[in-house]
Amino acid sequence: MIDFHCHLDLYANPAAVVDDCRRRGLYVLSVTTAPAAWKGTRALAGDAPYIRTALGLHPQLAHERGGELPLFDELLPQVRYVGEVGLDGTPEYLRHWQIQVAVFEHILAKCSAAGGRIMTLHSRRASGAVLDRIREFPDAGTFVLHWFSGSPRDLDRAIKLGCWFSVGPAMLKGERGRALVARMPHERVLTESDGPFAQIDGASVLPWQVHLALDELSGLWSLPCETVDEMLLVNLRKLVVDRDFL
Repeated sequence: MIDFHCHLDLYANPAAVVDDCRRRGLYVLSVTTAPAAWKGTRALAGDAPYIRTALGLHPQLAHERGGELPLFDELLPQVRYVGEVGLDGTPEYLRHWQIQVAVFEHILAKCSAAGGRIMTLHSRRASGAVLDRIREFPDAGTFVLHWFSGSPRDLDRAIKLGCWFSVGPAMLKGERGRALVARMPHERVLTESDGPFAQIDGASVLPWQVHLALDELSGLWSLPCETVDEMLLVNLRKLVVDRDFL
């Protein structure tokens, strides 16, 4: 199973979650919300063979942690994965929009100059603006839109731009999320938990609960769960060409 967007360091007992992921053989992309968190989060994963740590600066923290961009630049040569980064257009963060845009464009420019990275992107209520920046910085890497919630028109645009998508059980519980996922190219979909932020029945989604997303995808795609699981692993192999994850 694959959890391509998870905040391992933010669980109440992250060491226990990491141990369980290791025992279950999960492929996990552990995202960070600020550059200063990257080294500690990478150390948390230890020598787990299938956990990778992404370097991020979350748009909701751009106004508070934008001063860490020099640290981002310093750490970037050490990573293949960048995230969580992007833009957030919800009312609480819209007043920091210009700072968000400046931080995101800086990250995209640095990734372009570095030869590109695999990036997991936040685009809540900002999908059009995120896609505008993807078009502006096509060499920044391969873009994986996490929990995409934009319009069907923006989804079609993202598909044309070559974006990938990570979807989780919480997203797939709603009809709108299911309708969006049904339009996504099967060959560019991965599963995610977005734990501990994403919740089901009031409890944080754990990485191994991505199996619930497998069940939903099985129904949407009219394929057995085992076939969907195999397809997602093929997708991961295609995304990570040199099999760094495998």
